[in-house]
Amino acid sequence: MNAPSRRELNRMERTRRILDGALRVFAGAGYSGTTMDAVAAAAGLSKPTLYQYFDSKDALFQAMMAGLRDRMMDVFDHPSPQGMVHDLHAFAWDYADVVMSPDMLSLARLIIGEVQRFPEIGRAYQASGPDRLLAGIMAYMTAQRDEGRLAFDDAELAAQDFWGLILSAPRTQALYQPDAMPSRDELARYILNGLRVFLRAYSTDPATDLKKLETLASVRMTGTEP
Repeated sequence: MNAPSRRELNRMERTRRILDGALRVFAGAGYSGTTMDAVAAAAGLSKPTLYQYFDSKDALFQAMMAGLRDRMMDVFDHPSPQGMVHDLHAFAWDYADVVMSPDMLSLARLIIGEVQRFPEIGRAYQASGPDRLLAGIMAYMTAQRDEGRLAFDDAELAAQDFWGLILSAPRTQALYQPDAMPSRDELARYILNGLRVFLRAYSTDPATDLKKLETLASVRMTGTEP
């Protein structure tokens, strides 16, 4: 594979700047309050240049949400040779790092505040964010079931259980109590407990998988190899 050209690298860097700027603006102004002018300014670009990359606010929002989804889903899209438990543990922390960030929490609060008057905003957020993420989790779990590592009848329910168990409680708290953000240790408590419950319910070899999980949690806590 050929290395990207200077022009391609410049375009990728500019796209990254646009999407980073878009997240800051959407998080501060909400969907309805965001303008392409504001995003261009946040990215340090002219408005005509921004339109060369994204032809509308909707396209920009979808691209921003897709980029966040890809960041969270990387370990599921490219499974690790270390196995399923490693992937589940890594996803849980990648998910936490994205959705518990101040910008993403702010964006979620603003979307919640806007959907009563503008239900299409809620639909756009759901379709480009949570729905796409859920589909990716379902695909990964179905593959693990097909390989005999998980057992379930309904992939959507299994994925929703996993998703809810690892972070639902601390995220809900952070959404409605921004001055009471959980610490990393508190997040670890929820994530580890959620993974334990999920593996007990869905793993075909829970005893082995729970041992692997405890090892991974210990390595993360101490920062050393077992």
